[in-house]
Amino acid sequence: MKEKQEKRVDSQERMKWWNEARFGMFIHWGLYSVLGRDCWVMHHERIPKEEYAELADKFCPPKEFTPELWVKLAKEAGMRYMVLTTRHHDGFCLFDSKVSDFTSVKTKAKRDFVAEYVNACRKFGMKIGFYYSLLDWRFPAYFKGPEKDPEGFEQMVEQAHSQVKELMTNYGKIDYLFYDGEWIPGVPFNRDLINQGESPEIAKLWRSKELNRIVRELQPHIVINNRSGLAEDVDTPERFAIPSDKDRAWESCMTIGDNWGYVDREPAIKSVVQLIQYLVICASGGGNFLLNIGPDPDGSIRPEFIAILQEIGKWLEKNGESIYGSERVNRGFACHMAGMWWAPLGSVTAKGNVVYIHVFHWPKDGRITITGIKNEVLKAKILATKKEVKVEKMGEGKISISGLLKEPPDPYDTVIALELDGKPEVFDYREMSL
Repeated sequence: MKEKQEKRVDSQERMKWWNEARFGMFIHWGLYSVLGRDCWVMHHERIPKEEYAELADKFCPPKEFTPELWVKLAKEAGMRYMVLTTRHHDGFCLFDSKVSDFTSVKTKAKRDFVAEYVNACRKFGMKIGFYYSLLDWRFPAYFKGPEKDPEGFEQMVEQAHSQVKELMTNYGKIDYLFYDGEWIPGVPFNRDLINQGESPEIAKLWRSKELNRIVRELQPHIVINNRSGLAEDVDTPERFAIPSDKDRAWESCMTIGDNWGYVDREPAIKSVVQLIQYLVICASGGGNFLLNIGPDPDGSIRPEFIAILQEIGKWLEKNGESIYGSERVNRGFACHMAGMWWAPLGSVTAKGNVVYIHVFHWPKDGRITITGIKNEVLKAKILATKKEVKVEKMGEGKISISGLLKEPPDPYDTVIALELDGKPEVFDYREMSL
C-alpha cells in the first residue's frame, strides 16, 4: 500500500512547497555547543569519545527553554521551513533512539528535543526538516574504513539505518531530510562535480538506495538532499550560492558568522545587506537559501543574530513577492547604474510576467539602464511603496528607468517590479549591436 502511495507522489508534487519557500532556518545545536568551539571540535581537537561523552552532563537547557522560540524567530524572519541537527558527526542524538544510549533523552537533559521542535513547527505552520549525519566519529571503523574493519563499519551503517527509520516513523509527517557526513576516508567522493552529486561507491557503502527507498515508503512526500551519495531531489552547495543544472532543485546553506555551531565569540558576522544579497542570488537561480544559527548550550540565540533576522523579515514583509515562488532568470539581462554593472544573477528575480530589479547600488543620477530585454514593459513600480516609476524604451532590448529619488526607499535593497507583456525573454548580448 505504501509503495502505491509513493508512486502517486511525483517529484512535481513533492517539490511544490519547496519551490515556493525559498528561505529556511538551519539550526546546529548539540553537545559541541557546551564547549563553544563549533560543531567539529571533537574531531579537530582529537577529544577521546569517553571524555567527549562527559559533556552530556553539562548539556541540560533550562525547563523554560522551548524550541518555540526558534520557530517564532524563523517566522519573524520570513522563513518558510526549518532544519534541525537531529544528530551531528559526534553521534549525539537529540531524539530517543533504541539503538544508542548517547541521546538527550538518556542523559542529563531527559528531553526529546526533536519531538519538541516538531511540535513547535506544527503549532506555527512551519515546514519540518531533519538534518542527520551518516558518519559517527565514535566508531573507530569509520576511520579505519570498510576494508580494514568491515564488521565495525557495518555496525555503524546499521545504526544509521535504524536511526533514520526512527526519525521517519516517530514524529509524523516530515517535509525534508538533509543528509550529511557521507564522505568516507579513502573512498572517492564527488558531491558537487559528478552527476549532480552522485558518488556510487559512497552510496554503495551506506546502502543509500535501500535506505532512501524505506524513507520514501514511510514519508511519501519528503524532499531528500544529495548527501547520501545519490542525487535525489536537491543539490546543496555549502557556503556559496551557484545554481545547479537547470532541471535540478538546489539550496545554498550559509552561516551568519564563520561557524555552524555555537562559538563564544563571533566577530565575522555578515551584514543584513550581504545576507539579503545571498537570498536574492538563490531566488534568481530558482534556489533556496538555508541560513544557519548556532544556539548556545541553553538554546538561546545571540542578540546580534536575532536583530539581523528581524531586519531581513522586515525587508521580506515589503519585498517578499520578489522572492517566494521565484523562477530562474534567463541570462541576458544587464543593469547599469552609477558606474555599477552586473549580470542577472543576484540582481534580477522573476515570477510569471514580472521581473524584479534588485537595486543594491542606488544610482546617484536617478536613472537605471537595463539591456537585453525583448519584452515590452507595461508598467514599473517600486515594490515596497507601490509608487510607479517612468520607463522609456531606448532602442532594441534597452530601457531606461528614470525620475528616481536621490535616496533609496530601502536601505538594504530597493526592488523595482517591471510588468511585461509576457514571460521574460532576453536577447543574446553577443548578437546585439552597440
